[in-house]
Amino acid sequence: MKSLLPCLAALLASGAAAAAQLPPLQVSDTSAQAQTGLPVTVGHVFAKGDVRPGETIAATFRGVAIPLQADVKATHADGSMRHAVLTAVLPQLASGETADVALATVPIQAPSGGTGPGTLLASGFQAAVRLNVGGVIYSADAAQLLASKPYKIWLAGPLVDEWQVTGPVLANGAAHPHLAVRFAIRSYRLPGSGSPGPTRVDVTVENNWAYEPDPKNVTYDAEVVVNNQVVYTKAALNHFHHARWRKVLWSGAEPKVHVKHDIAYLLGTRALPNYDRTVVPSQTGLARMKTDWEAADSGPMAMPLVNKYMPSTGGRPDIGLQHAWAATYLLSMDARARQVTVGLGDLAGSWPVHYRDKNTDQVVSIIEYPYVRDQRIGSDSYNPLTKKHEDMPRCTSTVAGACSTPYTPDSAHQPSFAYLPYLLTGDAYYLDELQFWANWNLVTMNPHYRSLSKGLVKGNQVRGQAWSLRTLGHAAYITPDAHPMKAYFNQVLKDNLDFYNTTFAGSATNQLGFIDNTATSYAVAYSGPTGPSTGVAPWMDDFFTSTVGHLDEMGFTAAQPILTWKARFPVGRMMASGYCWIDGAVYALMVRPSATSGYFTSFAEAYQATMRNNDGSPMVNSTGARYLDQPCGSQAQANWRTQVDKDAKVWRSPWLAGEMTGYSSSPEGYPSNMQPALAMAAATGIPNAREAWTRFINRSVKPNYSERPQFAIVPR
Repeated sequence: MKSLLPCLAALLASGAAAAAQLPPLQVSDTSAQAQTGLPVTVGHVFAKGDVRPGETIAATFRGVAIPLQADVKATHADGSMRHAVLTAVLPQLASGETADVALATVPIQAPSGGTGPGTLLASGFQAAVRLNVGGVIYSADAAQLLASKPYKIWLAGPLVDEWQVTGPVLANGAAHPHLAVRFAIRSYRLPGSGSPGPTRVDVTVENNWAYEPDPKNVTYDAEVVVNNQVVYTKAALNHFHHARWRKVLWSGAEPKVHVKHDIAYLLGTRALPNYDRTVVPSQTGLARMKTDWEAADSGPMAMPLVNKYMPSTGGRPDIGLQHAWAATYLLSMDARARQVTVGLGDLAGSWPVHYRDKNTDQVVSIIEYPYVRDQRIGSDSYNPLTKKHEDMPRCTSTVAGACSTPYTPDSAHQPSFAYLPYLLTGDAYYLDELQFWANWNLVTMNPHYRSLSKGLVKGNQVRGQAWSLRTLGHAAYITPDAHPMKAYFNQVLKDNLDFYNTTFAGSATNQLGFIDNTATSYAVAYSGPTGPSTGVAPWMDDFFTSTVGHLDEMGFTAAQPILTWKARFPVGRMMASGYCWIDGAVYALMVRPSATSGYFTSFAEAYQATMRNNDGSPMVNSTGARYLDQPCGSQAQANWRTQVDKDAKVWRSPWLAGEMTGYSSSPEGYPSNMQPALAMAAATGIPNAREAWTRFINRSVKPNYSERPQFAIVPR
C-alpha cells in the first residue's frame, strides 16, 4: 500500500498517461445522522491488466482526492492486481446520502507501511472472550496475545492496520483441549488525528483441531468483553465439533454504510460467472429475503434458509456456481441480499467440516498426510512410510448429544458459502471458510479413491465432482499470493484438471462428451428403456460443464481442453441431427444399449433409445400417435404432450410449440440447469455452440429468474 495523497490531485488533474479510470464504488449512509471521518473497507477484484505492476489505486470523493489504502492480496499471472482490500476515509456523509468514490490507477509512490499494535495497546484497548464450561471459566485476551505472541499482519498502511492472533482459552493456566479463539483486530487511524480511530474486533471461537483426541461438542455460556464492557453474551451455546462461530464488534463508532460495487465491472473481471444483467431482482423477493432472514435464528451454530441435510435432492436455491441469494446480490447490490449472503458466509462455520492442523494452523494438508480422512476407515488410512494411521479422531463419546450435529454436509449438493463474501469484503474469516470447505471435499474422500495426495475428486457423483472443483478453483484463484496454502490449492486443482484432460479430452470411446464411469461408478447409473446402468443425468453433467467453463474464465488454462470436449454434450443435445432439442434437458439420457456395451456414437442413437417406454416400445398417446413422429419443436409435438397429460388426468396449461421438457418455466428446472453449461460452451468456438445458445434462449417458455437467478448465466 502507498500513501498517495500528496501527489494524487496533481496526477488526476494533469490526466497523467499512467492513470486510468476504474468504475466507482457507490457508498450509502445507513445511519440516522451525518458521519464524519468515515472509514470504509471493502474487498475489490480487478480484471487482468487493469492495475498493472508498478500501479496502485487512488480515490476522489466529490472531486477531491481522499486517502486510500490498497492492501494487495492476489495478483494475476502477468503481475497485475487481482484482489485487494481497499480502505478509504470519507470526510463526511450526510444521513441517507449516497455518493460515489471515484477510483483510478496511479503510479506507486513512496511506500507508507503500517505500525504494530503498540499504540493501540497503550491507549488501554482490551478485548476478551470468556467461556463458562460447566462452571469453569476459560478465557482468551486479545491484548495479552498481541503483546506476547507473534501476530499475523492482514492490513498495514497509513489508514488501517489489522493484526490476527490466535490462542487457546485458559482456566488457571490450563488450556481447553478443543476450544481456541482467533482475534482479528482492525485499528483505523483518521487523517490528521494522532490517536487511534474506531477499532473493529473480529472474534472467532473454534472447536476445530484435526488430530486432537476425543473431539466432541462443548456446551458453555459465552461472553465477549471489549474495553471492560460486555458487548455480547450467549447462554448454553452447544458448540458442535469441528465447527466455529464469529462475531464482529466495535470499539468506537461503527461505520454505518452500504457499499455497491459496479455490477458490470465485477462480472467482467471473470472472477464470477456472467450473470444476466437484464434480470431485475424482484423487490418483493428482496423484501421476503430480509424478512425470512431476520425471522430465523442467525446466531452461533445456526444455519437459516439452507437445507440442513445437504444431501437432500430436488431443486433448491442453494445449488449452483453461486447460490440464489448471492446471485441476487450480484445482480442488485441490494443491502438485503448482502445481509443474507454475508450472513450465510458467517454461519458456514456451523457445519462439521473444519479441520485445522495445530502444527501449521492451516487446513490439514493431503500432501503432508496423504492417507488422511475425516472418519475411521481402518487399513485405508495406514501410511506405510510413517507406519501410522492418518485418519482423524472421530467423536466417540457416549454422553447424550456429545457427538450429534443438525448439519450433514455433502459434496454433491454443496453451496458456495464463502467465496463471494471474501471477494467483496476482504475479511480473512471468509477466506478461511473457503479453504475449509475446499479441503473438506478432499479429506472426506477415501484416500485411495482420491489418489492420495493428488486429491482427485473423480470418486464423487458427477455433481459432487462439479461443486468440489468449483470450490477448489475458488480457493486456488483468490487465496493471497503470500498465503502458505496458495501453492497447495493450485497444485490439487492442476492435478484434477490434468486427470480430466488425460482421461476424457479427445476420448475415442466417448464421443458424446459426458463424464462416464472412467471417472466414477456413479456416472452411467441410470436405468431406462435400454436397461439398468445405461443412462446418465444430463443436468448433473451440465453442472460439471459449467464449472470447468467457470474455471476457464477465471484464467485456469488447464481447464480449456476438458471444457472444449465437454461442450459437445450440451451443444449436441440442442443441435445434433436426429436429436430433438425440446428434450435437450431430459432427466436421464440413455448412452448405451446395455450395461456391458460401448457408448452410442451419435446423439440420434441416444435420443432414439431414450424416447421410449421402459419396455422399449414406442411412446404413443391415446390417439395412437407416436411421439417420435412429431416434428421437433412443432405445435403437433406440443399437442401430443398435452394429450398425454389429459390421458393421465394431469392438469397443467397446454404445451406450447418450442417448450422444452424438464420444467422449462422453473428457475431450477432441468433447462435452467443446462443454461450455464450452454453459456460456457458458447465461448469455446466449437461448431454450433453459438447456434445452440440462440436456439435455447429463444425457446417459447422460460423461467422468471427475478427471485432465484442462480442459473441465469449468459455467454460473454
